[in-house]
Amino acid sequence: RCLFLIQDLAHHFFSRCLEAKVVPYVVTKKTVFKWQESFWQIHKEIFDKDYKKKFLEAGLLEKTRGELQHLISDAATMQIVRWLDGGFGMVSHNYDGDMLTDEIAQIHRSPGFITSNLIGKSKSGNMIKEFEASHGTVADMWNAHLRGEETSFNPLGMLEALMGAMNHAAALQGGETLKEMTHYTSSLRNAIHNTFRYGEGTRDLSGHTGLTTEAFVSKVAKRLARYLERDDCGELAYGVKAAEPLPVDVDAVYKMFGDADTDRDGMLDKDEFIALLVKLGIAPLKERRVETEDKAAEEAQPADPAAP
Repeated sequence: RCLFLIQDLAHHFFSRCLEAKVVPYVVTKKTVFKWQESFWQIHKEIFDKDYKKKFLEAGLLEKTRGELQHLISDAATMQIVRWLDGGFGMVSHNYDGDMLTDEIAQIHRSPGFITSNLIGKSKSGNMIKEFEASHGTVADMWNAHLRGEETSFNPLGMLEALMGAMNHAAALQGGETLKEMTHYTSSLRNAIHNTFRYGEGTRDLSGHTGLTTEAFVSKVAKRLARYLERDDCGELAYGVKAAEPLPVDVDAVYKMFGDADTDRDGMLDKDEFIALLVKLGIAPLKERRVETEDKAAEEAQPADPAAP
């Protein structure tokens, strides 16, 4: 049996928000479910006692007028759509958390983006982590596969859950096991993402021209084999801390933005943004070198009989 007190969850949540430097929000549906009132009250008491001063000193409560903010779950799902710049964290009951992740999946038009990362604590006090994949869709497509029907399943949610569990298990062992596992999971994540980026995704994202489940897995497998041979797979795995941020000259950034904002409306339109990218020398070209190399390497492989 897994136990995790709300007090433990509150400390875990606020500590992670402080570390990530994001604004904390408590999400409930306590206007309807009165039993959720205690969830909010416990978080508020712990925040005010142990974390409020730290968040104020970090300048993370300016958007919430210096207080911990509560959001009704319906409103929280809408804010996820609106707050495009990120910079926030949300804590909720499991049911409300499912609502939030389902919203993100709808925005991306795919159940493959539905994941749940749950935490708990055993009776002995040890931290337990559970990584859950998408809800129900896998079973439906598996049954279709058993009937001999063609499927085009986006496995991203399932694999993110598996990679999270693998990384956590490796972190418990540490040493070379953690290093080897995070290299593998980071390589796999990069292979999946690039397969989507290069227009070779499943039909939920790519439409009728998307790949079947088998063809998509084959594409990912070929990229993964190449990425595993590299020292740097290009992405950080869960639990691996990035290097310290560079000392950015914020005033210089503001000046750069002001120079690019030629019509002085406080925003960069498409043409202004393109001009800025060209000036910085980072504008993506029509024939991207990385994609060209990747495609060339893939064309050198034997033809994939599973491809449509």
